[in-house]
Amino acid sequence: MTKKQIKDLEEANAAGFRAIQHVIQATEGTPAERVKNPAAVALGKLGASKGGKARAKALSKSKRKAIARKAAVSRWLTMKNKFRNN
Repeated sequence: MTKKQIKDLEEANAAGFRAIQHVIQATEGTPAERVKNPAAVALGKLGASKGGKARAKALSKSKRKAIARKAAVSRWLTMKNKFRNN
């Protein structure tokens, strides 16, 4: 990076920081109270507790294996690209 690019990046970061600080100061004193519907919370917990297990039970062994293989390849490619770029 050239010195000008570094300076521009630092200025952009400083401007972003100032903008966030402004938003924080503007919203202080007005807490955003979020009221959740108890019925919706209960339904969400019900589905979440058995979601993965039910999905695994519904899939065939070969389908689960293919999904796992695809996830593993994706993780390895991500790590490979991360180290290549550094």
